[in-house]
Amino acid sequence: MRAAGVYALGAGVLGTGALGTGVLGAGTLGSGPATAAPSGFVTPPPVPGWTDGFCFGAANSGFQAEGYNPDSNWKRYTDRASATGEVDPVGNAVDFRHRYREDIRLAQDMGLNTFRFGIEWARMEPRRGHIDREALAYYDDVVATIRSSGMRPMITLLHYVYPGWVVDQGGFLGARTLDDWTRHVEMITERYAGSDTMWITINEPVVFFGHEMEVGTVTATDLPRFLDRVAQAHRVAYRAAHRADPAARVGANEAFLPAVTPAVDAVFFDRVRDTLDFVGIDYYYGAALSNLTAIYGATSDFAKIRPQPDDIYQACHHYAQAYPGKPIYIVENGMPTDDGRPRADGYTRGTFVDDTLFWLQRARGEGLPIVGYNHWSITDNYEWGTYSSRFGLYRVDVRTDPTLTRHPTTGVAAYRRMAAGRGPAAGYRPVMAPAVGSAARIPQSVVSPSRIDGPRALL
Repeated sequence: MRAAGVYALGAGVLGTGALGTGVLGAGTLGSGPATAAPSGFVTPPPVPGWTDGFCFGAANSGFQAEGYNPDSNWKRYTDRASATGEVDPVGNAVDFRHRYREDIRLAQDMGLNTFRFGIEWARMEPRRGHIDREALAYYDDVVATIRSSGMRPMITLLHYVYPGWVVDQGGFLGARTLDDWTRHVEMITERYAGSDTMWITINEPVVFFGHEMEVGTVTATDLPRFLDRVAQAHRVAYRAAHRADPAARVGANEAFLPAVTPAVDAVFFDRVRDTLDFVGIDYYYGAALSNLTAIYGATSDFAKIRPQPDDIYQACHHYAQAYPGKPIYIVENGMPTDDGRPRADGYTRGTFVDDTLFWLQRARGEGLPIVGYNHWSITDNYEWGTYSSRFGLYRVDVRTDPTLTRHPTTGVAAYRRMAAGRGPAAGYRPVMAPAVGSAARIPQSVVSPSRIDGPRALL
């Protein structure tokens, strides 16, 4: 997740305006070979090339969770901006760097079969051409721990952050950067190939550009060159992963921005569709005629945004139509709270998980090729400038608790139940009513709104 102001920035630059918007654990697999569906569910069609079941995952990213951050574009920015009070200081975040075994175990204990994390280029290569052996051993053990816990790793290669020496040579647009990136991703994909590793090449390219404007490495006029470079970098990483493992599953994820989604598609997904093994979606909130609260995102008042879990159903329909034949993976999905306090509307993280996975069952029941879901995030973490926006299945009070204790939210029990049951039981009815006139698919959502009563398939 990221500050919604950057959502708006990324969308605004497009000129379209902005709405702030291995081995798997037993018992958690999805469809697999077609079998008779239990009462109340239909059997979805198989997804070509995806026969080993539904992925239930949790996620984090390096800079947001690891702590002990090396020199990078974001380390430099947050050091400057925190000194003037513009952002919270990062500190050591939730110290995933030293507590990764604990957090992976928490995911395993929920019965999940996928764990998404990022390999920080800045940590791996703190100086150009110099590989940090301690960092290499750390990431080796993260991957080994995920696999030995019965989960598959989903590895993000770039999540907005790159080394300080790349900044010094012109940033992501620098003349030498693509060659340096190529060398980096070839090493990483070769080292961690196999055992069902999935890859995310570049996290949210359009939002990435918004963040680059925020930290001061690009200007609005750089957008065309930046999008060219992102597409090149994605293709380089895709080819590297497939050279290391021809059976690799490689994708990228874009933030779902209601009403401007076609513009976002056009500048990235449409350009690289031939190098996407799956389409990754990051869905956080929607906008509709009956729900205009997404506007609060422009001022980062996340907790005032009314969750719209049914819009994930509409979003999946959009991507299934735009990219026929491509598997769809929900790479990020979550709900913020204000510093961990209960929401004013009483809607809990556990209910949000239940409702969201209900709507994914509905989408699969209509034949959409949805293959995985990651909850953002396994713990609270640094949300690109603040510790106030909390998305964690486990609450961590970074600013007040030096022990960084992981406290389970209602989302933990709910997600454990969802993974075991492959979504809500047959009689479940969503707590949050569907919105009217979803901006995710205009005009289709007016003609064919989200309906609770319809076919459902187990995840």
